Amino acid sequence: MAHWTRSLVLAAADSWWMKQLILRRGQWLVRRFVAGERIDDAIAVMRRLKEEGLGTILDLLGEDVSSEQEADAALAQILATIDAVAAASVKPDLAVKLTQLGLLLDEAQAHQRMEQIAVRARQTGLFVWIDMEQSAVTEATLRLFEALRPTYENVGIVLQAYLYRTMNDLKRLLPLHPKVRIVKGAYLEPPEVAFPKKADVDRNYRKLVFACLQGGGSVAVATHDPAIIAGVLSYCREHPVASDRVEFQMLYGVRPDLQRTLAQRGYRTLVYVPFGEAWYPYFSRRLAERPANIGFVLRSLMPASSQAPHQGIKAG
Repeated sequence: MAHWTRSLVLAAADSWWMKQLILRRGQWLVRRFVAGERIDDAIAVMRRLKEEGLGTILDLLGEDVSSEQEADAALAQILATIDAVAAASVKPDLAVKLTQLGLLLDEAQAHQRMEQIAVRARQTGLFVWIDMEQSAVTEATLRLFEALRPTYENVGIVLQAYLYRTMNDLKRLLPLHPKVRIVKGAYLEPPEVAFPKKADVDRNYRKLVFACLQGGGSVAVATHDPAIIAGVLSYCREHPVASDRVEFQMLYGVRPDLQRTLAQRGYRTLVYVPFGEAWYPYFSRRLAERPANIGFVLRSLMPASSQAPHQGIKAG
């Protein structure tokens, strides 16, 4: 049922009328979850978050390019972004999607582009996360990470808890002593590939975090789920886990109260800050994470007099 619900929400979010409604009347809502379209917008957000004791992960939005020229243009933008944050004296982690670098066109060329990013990031003291995308590119993403990790310790990988294969993928990577971000997963996947039930995803999430720590890896707990976060904190109290091997990551605009609480308690907490012109696919996945989200958006775009009270967008 969750699979079909997500399918319907994504279809609605991707419809022409919803896009037009958000473009005309919902820019204020987009800015709650996306820093803006320009790097200066993102830098301003990161500086504000730093004042609150929070670190950041910067993501130039974009994916699935259709030509080598587009992939080269994306590379140039990412390299310019690294130079811009270095000049501004902000030091975020970076997030990169390999399909934005042409993974679906030519894996070898995507590898070369990703290596250029890793080199430039290392020169400026930045850590880079290779984001995990739809399951069709999971294997290619892992291969590229495995090739880069021995040379570039400033590169980490994202794994998705809703995929059946992920525990085996983690065991495969642990000999590299990786830094791994665990997410639940936001892409639409069939039940043959991914757990359809939230309870199973949550259970697998916990197993992955604990297996990573037990296997010598470092883990970024990327969730807003208070039960999972509490379980990780409890595990770290009960086991000798060095503080630099665990951090928490959350999305910009989602549970800022929890972000600040963790940071105030002394845990390294990073906020995922997306920016760029290609913001709509990211925004639509936030809508699909919970069915109530699209209703929240529709209510938010109605005239003020007809709105009912609401709680805001949620994410796991």
